[in-house]
Amino acid sequence: MSETKKWYEQSGAEGDICVSTRVRFARNLSRFPFPAKMTDEQARTLIDETSRALAASKIGKDFRLIDMEQASATERSALVERHLISPDLANGSRPRAVLVSSDESVSVMINEEDHLRIQVLEAGLAPEKALERAKAIDDVFDAALGYAFDEKLGYLTSCPTNLGTGMRVSVMLHLPALEAAHEISGMISGAGGMGFTARGIYGEGSAAEGSLYQFSNRITLGYDEDDVAKRMLSLAKQIITRERSLRGQMLARDRDGLEDSVWRAVGTLRYARRIDTAEALELLGRVRTGASLGVIPADYGRLNGLLWAVRPSSIVTRSGKDELDPSERDKLRAELLHEAIEPAKSI
Repeated sequence: MSETKKWYEQSGAEGDICVSTRVRFARNLSRFPFPAKMTDEQARTLIDETSRALAASKIGKDFRLIDMEQASATERSALVERHLISPDLANGSRPRAVLVSSDESVSVMINEEDHLRIQVLEAGLAPEKALERAKAIDDVFDAALGYAFDEKLGYLTSCPTNLGTGMRVSVMLHLPALEAAHEISGMISGAGGMGFTARGIYGEGSAAEGSLYQFSNRITLGYDEDDVAKRMLSLAKQIITRERSLRGQMLARDRDGLEDSVWRAVGTLRYARRIDTAEALELLGRVRTGASLGVIPADYGRLNGLLWAVRPSSIVTRSGKDELDPSERDKLRAELLHEAIEPAKSI
């Protein structure tokens, strides 16, 4: 990890419940066929042109290009774990790459399902801030490369569900109380009625881990980008309000039981010799919940960093080795958590 502070090491607004906000634009260039029809030569040309366009801009000096054909399987997997690329980009067959800012808050996937996938990540609840930053990067590429755009349909994309704004805005929320109260299904259904969908931590097809849910807009055609961001903000605040209410009820109903659960989590994180990913996420989630209720002092940015650092490929990357077996990863993960969880300090 570089000396630059990563976006996920910060807490942000509503950080006790909202881990992160993401805005993603799907874009294609008018001069090339969609990626599924591109030749390898065209794909490499697009990578070169995109990289040069960003480097020539005022905001492009802080980016590095990672070629997927040259990156190892572990490196690609670690990028997926940190939400910098999609599994499709990691495992694709055509020439493809990603441009990543030093703090990892911005990534531009090249030659995934669309020519460009521009993504901005912010800690906490910040859809409008993320949108503003994404627009600035979007303008750079539009001016330099020229997008495929139709006056009626908007931005042209490989998948019809992305037509229009080509924008997905999402928030990742930690919702253990809604789960415990068996209200999560109803909340997801209600979000669906408002044009939003809920998925697991890695988007479509993934399961919720550690009570983390990702809510995003389903419709991109016929909506203004700023309006979608505002609607997401409104939905997130409704969910956060309900989650906080249920957490308060949990504390009032059984303070001793809740405190015991939180401190047991701290003890395990601090002293266990081996911890797998699922257990680490569940225990860190209990610490987050306890912190939000004043049971334990905690730095949400510190906890956010651990949510990504404990994942398998990130553990392997941290070790400096090419690969580790599961037991070796579990041991190194426990050692990482020992260092991070200091009883005398804010976690």
